[in-house]
Amino acid sequence: MADGVTADGVTAGDGETGGRADGPTAVIFDLDGVLIDSEQVWDEIRRRLVAERGGTWLPDSTRAMMGMSTPEWAAYLVGLGIGMTADEVAAEVLHRLGERYGEAPPLIDGAVDAVRALAAGLPLAVASSSPRVIIERVLRVAGLADAFRTFVSSEEVARGKPAPDVYLEAARRLGIEAGRCVAVEDSTNGVRAAAAAGMPVVVVPNPHFPPSAEAVALAAVRVEHIGDLTPATVRAAYA
Repeated sequence: MADGVTADGVTAGDGETGGRADGPTAVIFDLDGVLIDSEQVWDEIRRRLVAERGGTWLPDSTRAMMGMSTPEWAAYLVGLGIGMTADEVAAEVLHRLGERYGEAPPLIDGAVDAVRALAAGLPLAVASSSPRVIIERVLRVAGLADAFRTFVSSEEVARGKPAPDVYLEAARRLGIEAGRCVAVEDSTNGVRAAAAAGMPVVVVPNPHFPPSAEAVALAAVRVEHIGDLTPATVRAAYA
């Protein structure tokens, strides 16, 4: 990411957006780590299950699974030697996650206001690695179900992040060319996925699991907090 600051005080980079004079026509959000503070919850639940089942957690397991679809991360955990099938792993992890969330998913401060501000002028979508049932619950409890035109789970496409599939499908469901959508991401694999889909990316680095410098360099704009995401920020990413 090249040095530079927009009028809003956000860092702007070279993301290859072509200096377009027109504006974006949609915004596509990641969920975990962008709207809800959940990446560490996923990590804790998976680590505990592996420990309980006598498996071996690897040094890169956390980052390896970020962005994976449910079938992908369940298969990965099976490979850590926990003596369960992928279906059993997925069911157990999602059950524990549901218990942790209860009726109050851990929304990040400022997320609701940022979504509402953007929804007033642009169609929005969610492109998440979480299962549909989790996405639906979070948006409903947060009172944001009406703010998003559509949402896509990685379990609905062939490949999870960092492949671009979930972002391409979200753009398709919106009926908008992928390159005219701005993505909002927090993780290495998420940024890579959105960039591979041809979308300018606003990166909001995850404070618990920061994206790599290489991933940040792919983003058009960096903001430090979701509350800093405004319509002007999105336009800066697309410019």
